[in-house]
Amino acid sequence: MTAEHPEKLLSPVLSDSWDDDRPWTLDTYRRHDGYKGLHEALRMDPDAVIALVKDAGLRGRGGAGFPTGMKWQFIPQGDGKPHYLVVNADESEPGTCKDIPLLFANPHVLIEGMVIASYAIRCSHAFIYLRGETVPVLRRLQAAVAEAYQAGYLGKDVLGSGFDLDITVHAGAGAYICGEETALLDSLEGRRGQPRLRPPFPAIAGLYACPTVVNNVESIASVPSILHRGKEWFRSMGSEKSPGFTLYSLSGHVTNPGQYEAPLGVTLRQLLDMTGGVREGHRLKFWTPGGSSTPMFTDQHLDVPLDYEGVAAAGSMLGTKALQVFDETTCVVRAVTRWTEFYAHESCGKCTPCREGTYWLVQLLRRIEDGKGVEGDLEKLNDIADNINGKSFCALGDGAASPIFSSLQYFREEYEQHLREGRCPFDPAASTVWADDARGPRGHVPTHTTAQEKGVLA
Repeated sequence: MTAEHPEKLLSPVLSDSWDDDRPWTLDTYRRHDGYKGLHEALRMDPDAVIALVKDAGLRGRGGAGFPTGMKWQFIPQGDGKPHYLVVNADESEPGTCKDIPLLFANPHVLIEGMVIASYAIRCSHAFIYLRGETVPVLRRLQAAVAEAYQAGYLGKDVLGSGFDLDITVHAGAGAYICGEETALLDSLEGRRGQPRLRPPFPAIAGLYACPTVVNNVESIASVPSILHRGKEWFRSMGSEKSPGFTLYSLSGHVTNPGQYEAPLGVTLRQLLDMTGGVREGHRLKFWTPGGSSTPMFTDQHLDVPLDYEGVAAAGSMLGTKALQVFDETTCVVRAVTRWTEFYAHESCGKCTPCREGTYWLVQLLRRIEDGKGVEGDLEKLNDIADNINGKSFCALGDGAASPIFSSLQYFREEYEQHLREGRCPFDPAASTVWADDARGPRGHVPTHTTAQEKGVLA
């Protein structure tokens, strides 16, 4: 793999049409084999579709990595209840930015995947729960759904198969907690978004107390190509336990940030080599493999395979493949403070460890960052994070604790420097995008050349 030949590393499937003219339209999608997977699925028994997705090894792309086919298999059949499919498009974690660009550029791949998944689990009404602030994406989704209805891919008797399906696009009011699947279901039902006690799990009692599958956008969007090209093709990419392709979101102090679609198991070093590396004149300090809720890595982890097993073995989580890169100008304490402020603000307040713990983490971190920290603050930080981790009602608390633990593990000396000197030793302006640009804050930001980098969105 070289920077001159990125196609040797990238595997554009979901992003294959992104550099076409009007890629979001039905005509463009059909030119790229759109809805051929659906034709294949409708010729199969629903259980055979589930078995195919399960054998392909597709794992959930929303963070947990749970096998998608197995999740579908949990839906009880012959129970006499309606079954529902809910797509989680409430993308809002700091650094995570793959689903919204995918929906904006190629909404029909999600719709086709939803029809296939609904057919497999015997669902006649599916929902897309979208973050409400993304109004342009909402409009594009609504237009794509209307196109699908008109073309016969949705509604009564889909493609003459006797299968009926309606899709509702729902715009949420905007709350990070609604990314948690049971809080999403409560919000979709019109209640305040708060996580539910489990069991029962959504597969047994989900939306409207009926069997429900909740999947991430990218998970469902990956299904059509499996039906069209086969499980062997899908397994030819990635690793044995983490097969297939995925979108890596590269952001931060890098020369060319963007979405890079590659097989699971590539490394950050490979992606940086292909995209121009860390911004010129600087070096990598720390990075996140899966968004702000995953334990951070340093330059010693550049060659960790970015698949579920590789990242877990190194002490973090692949999460949403949100690769946030920070160079040596960044104050770790400042970065962790900003993340923790987000988690404190977005805590739903249902459980005490998260509601109270994130508040006190913010107070301590602000004190340290302002140079007013005292001896014992680092132990308090660790203790509070430990009282949140694994003890909160949902995973938001665990996500808030992750950057605390990992930053203390790798950068404790930097915290101690704040305490010794009574100030932050970093200049906040040095880490800005315009810091090294002689033309000032409105200087040019490099963009991609799509002809050179197929499958990459600037």
